[in-house]
Amino acid sequence: MTRRIVVVTAGISQPSSTRLLADQIADAVTTSVTARGEAATVEVIELRELATDLAATMATGGVPTPAVARARDLVSSADGLVAVTPVFSASYSGLFKLFFDVLDPDALSGMPVIIAATAGTPRHSLVLDFALRPLFTYLRAVVVPTGVFAATEDFGGGAEGAGLTSRIVRAAGELAALVVAQDGAVGGFVPGAADQRRRTSGTSLDTDVTPFATLLRGHSG
Repeated sequence: MTRRIVVVTAGISQPSSTRLLADQIADAVTTSVTARGEAATVEVIELRELATDLAATMATGGVPTPAVARARDLVSSADGLVAVTPVFSASYSGLFKLFFDVLDPDALSGMPVIIAATAGTPRHSLVLDFALRPLFTYLRAVVVPTGVFAATEDFGGGAEGAGLTSRIVRAAGELAALVVAQDGAVGGFVPGAADQRRRTSGTSLDTDVTPFATLLRGHSG
C-alpha cells in the first residue's frame, strides 16, 4: 500500500532553511515507511506560494480560491502530515497560522503529525511545546512525541548536525509507525473509532440539505 504524506512548509525565503528541514524530514519519513514494507509518496505545500490566495480566502469570509481548495483537499486526504514553520515573535508564523485557520475543522482529526520549526537561535526551541503542539491538539491531530527544532547552527556539521539528524530520524519513525498502523499492521497509538471524525476539506457541499422553508415551517414572524 502507498501512504500519502503531505508536507506543509511556511518558509518565506529562497533558499529556505524551513524548506530544507521539511525536505529532510520527508526523506526520513519515506525511508521509515519503506522499512516497514510499504511505499510513501510526498506532496509539498509551499505556503509562500499561497499567501495571496490565503488572504483572499479570509477576506471573502472563508470562500477558498481554487489553489486553497486544492491544498485543503491534499491535507484532508493525507495519511500523515509534516508541518514546518519558521519562528516569528516566539511563535509560528502568521502565514502558517493562516493556512490552518482556513482548514475544515475536521481536516486533521486523527491524523498523525510531525511538528517542526526553525529559528536563528536554540532559545526558541520551546515553540514546539508551547505553540505548535497545542494548535494541533486543538485540531484533534495525533502529534508524534518527538518534535523537530532546528537552529541555524544545527545545519552545520559536528554535534549539532548529528543531534538534528537523530531527532529527524526518531520523529520520522514515530510518524511512520502511526501511518502504517492505521491498518493495524504495526503497534503504536492509533485513535479508536470513537476518537476519529470523518476528514473533510470543507470544499464539498453535503447534498442532503433540509430546505430552509421546512426549517421555518410552523414559525411566524
